Amino acid sequence: MLVSAKDMLNKARDGKYAVGQFNINNLEWTKAILLTAQELNSPVILGVSEGAGKYMCGYTTVVGMVKGMINELGITVPVALHLDHGTFEGAKACINAGFSSIMFDGSHYPIEENIAKTTALVNTCDVLGISLEAEVGAIGGEEDGVIGKGECANPDECKAVADLGVTMLAAGIGNIHGKYPDNWEGLSFETLEAIKAKVGDMPLVLHGGTGIPDDQIKKAISLGVAKINVNTECQWAFQEATRKYIEEGKDLQGKGFDPRKLLAPGFEAIKAKVKEKMELFGSVGKA
Repeated sequence: MLVSAKDMLNKARDGKYAVGQFNINNLEWTKAILLTAQELNSPVILGVSEGAGKYMCGYTTVVGMVKGMINELGITVPVALHLDHGTFEGAKACINAGFSSIMFDGSHYPIEENIAKTTALVNTCDVLGISLEAEVGAIGGEEDGVIGKGECANPDECKAVADLGVTMLAAGIGNIHGKYPDNWEGLSFETLEAIKAKVGDMPLVLHGGTGIPDDQIKKAISLGVAKINVNTECQWAFQEATRKYIEEGKDLQGKGFDPRKLLAPGFEAIKAKVKEKMELFGSVGKA
């Protein structure tokens, strides 16, 4: 059964750990993440970007696959299915398809419009018991074509959006999606502390979890971050394992070309990466 991310994030905030959001792209990705969460008894959030949703034949296909897997694999840990960086239209489509959590990213709008659109979704999500993530201050890097440079959010704007009644808030604190450049200055803990002081108990979300040093991740969690998004690192792990399998010629041995065999090393690599992240975030045994 899919659940809202609300309870798992409130527990994480109080327990000073974070729940990982791992983006899914296909069956292998989804299965690897769900099995690892179950093995480690950790709550988990499956993230779906609008591009990935389209790739997987639409949101109803994704909901059907995830619900089917939870059932068939006997998954008992809390699982939220979350739209990542959704547009207003995408948010509505995912609500209709049966997602249990939504992110509306209005960070590229003027703050007034971000507030107006977020407000419209707050009531709907509230009534349906769906968790809602909002974003203030663009996260740097590239996410489905949206490019930002790792800016820091305005704490007053964060408070204005948090006060609308969203479940969790993603705020730019110098973090970026994808690979961090060599001259990256690190997370702005000053900004994070200022935001936390304004929004109080609101669970905070850290996007661009790939490439942030472990000590900075731990510090961010201690300052109120309860959800951390990981995507690129799983992609790298999958790519590396698949490349190795092919370079070693294993796809040419026996039935090594069978997609179930070809994709198996990548599947195992994702499991290992998710385990590593869940241990770092402190969510192991917290389901």
